[in-house]
Amino acid sequence: MRGHGQDIRKRQGEMTAQDHDAGRPVAITSICVFCGSREGDRPTYRAAAQALGRQAAARGITIVYGGGSIGLMGVMARAALAAGGRVVGIIPELLDRLEVGLKEVSEFVLVPDMHSRKAEMFRRADAFVVLPGGLGTLDEFVEMTTWAQLGIHDKPIVLVNLDGFFTPLLAYLRHASKEGFIAPRHLTLFTPVADIDALWAALGL
Repeated sequence: MRGHGQDIRKRQGEMTAQDHDAGRPVAITSICVFCGSREGDRPTYRAAAQALGRQAAARGITIVYGGGSIGLMGVMARAALAAGGRVVGIIPELLDRLEVGLKEVSEFVLVPDMHSRKAEMFRRADAFVVLPGGLGTLDEFVEMTTWAQLGIHDKPIVLVNLDGFFTPLLAYLRHASKEGFIAPRHLTLFTPVADIDALWAALGL
């Protein structure tokens, strides 16, 4: 399995922490944040997105995200920029044509499609952070975790379980493991935390 994952990684031009630093952990200077293109119904979600943006800026951590101007994505990106942080937005041409991109980011990267977007976000990130969101956020979390399962990468993945938002998902994953579909060790490929403060501790920042 590890060898197959390495083949995939090399074909895609990807790099794991071991490849990058001869087996030593890579210092985290950028995080890819997956989150909703809507704000959700709880003020907690917006407040957390703002806090993440501000705190990443204060720590000198670059935020890589989906390039949107709307929802939690836009809230987080604007908060980071207002605090003097660096934000890289990566958006497919389709969404750019719909004029939902935030052009004021530090670097605005236009890619052909959704697959290219995820590959570029992966390439630029040292770790992944997941805030509440919908189907797109779920897809991104699952794909990054699946890539870790296959040995394509070993970058940290942190799931921020604000107000128990991801508790049903965590229950499903435990159920799938109990039913024999997910190896118990693969449930440790990501770290659930309760809030933004715990996120930084999980990343060692």
